[in-house]
Amino acid sequence: MKGGRSKAEPKKADSKLAVKKSAPAPKAGKKPAKKAKATKDPNKPKRPASAFFVFMEEFRKTFKEKHPNNKSVAAVGKAGGDKWKSMSAAEKAPFVAKAEKRKTEYNKNIEAYNKKLAEGPADDEESDKSKSEVDEEEDGEEEEEDDDDDE
Repeated sequence: MKGGRSKAEPKKADSKLAVKKSAPAPKAGKKPAKKAKATKDPNKPKRPASAFFVFMEEFRKTFKEKHPNNKSVAAVGKAGGDKWKSMSAAEKAPFVAKAEKRKTEYNKNIEAYNKKLAEGPADDEESDKSKSEVDEEEDGEEEEEDDDDDE
């Protein structure tokens, strides 16, 4: 064993390597820790699609018919974007009209939603069923359980 230490000898730390590390300094490229996101309300209406996305709904169908073997989402998006850029304002008009119609519907829905929130927070546990319907279901389940005990 040339130059090796025996197991009996305690290992000594090299004084040059023994540097106490304090808290790691923040790196220049790091962002501060993100705050927890607020939970989204599932009842809130979704924003309407823009004219381009209304166009893409239709374009995807036609593109898939012409290219049934194409599995690439990126290829469909790129082809749709190129087609949209090459279209004139007159060709885009029907898609813009559909988008405007969706936007007006969304504005009505969001106003109703905001009024509902302003009136007071609804119970999150409450479903579309009324309390009487829920109570009837619970009563029915209890009766069924009692029937099983008789057998």
